Amino acid sequence: MSAELSCVIVKPDGVGQALVGKILARLEEEGFRLLALRMVRPKVETMAEFYGEHRGKPFYDGLMKFMTSGPFVVTAWTGENAIARIRALVGATDPKKAAAGTLRATWGTDHRRNLIHASDSPASGQRETALFFTPAELAPYDPQRWAAPDMAPPVQ
Repeated sequence: MSAELSCVIVKPDGVGQALVGKILARLEEEGFRLLALRMVRPKVETMAEFYGEHRGKPFYDGLMKFMTSGPFVVTAWTGENAIARIRALVGATDPKKAAAGTLRATWGTDHRRNLIHASDSPASGQRETALFFTPAELAPYDPQRWAAPDMAPPVQ
């Protein structure tokens, strides 16, 4: 296994329910490392590119309307087998079918207002992340460096 990059979006319903902190905390508790974070009011053009593979499907227009209805928080995460592990934590698209304890089962409302997006493959993780962050904006770090008080940088 190797470290993978996943783009995770807390959708407008998650932001509106004030769940951003809880979602980010769950991802950190599972051992994923946050590389970038931004709150955005998405542009239709950006979301059309983001969801391009769904263009023409019956749910596309509703998805686009929902995803551009308010701000969302977009993040980039890394970790071993991150794609599969994050998607397992997120749960099934339909919160009613999501496993107990998953983010969608806990806080999701319905098939569209399902709280969160997570990349479905390493390729989509790279592509989706690049839509919102430049390579210079990704900030990898070694969590072990900050674990010991004597290793922390001086406070300025």
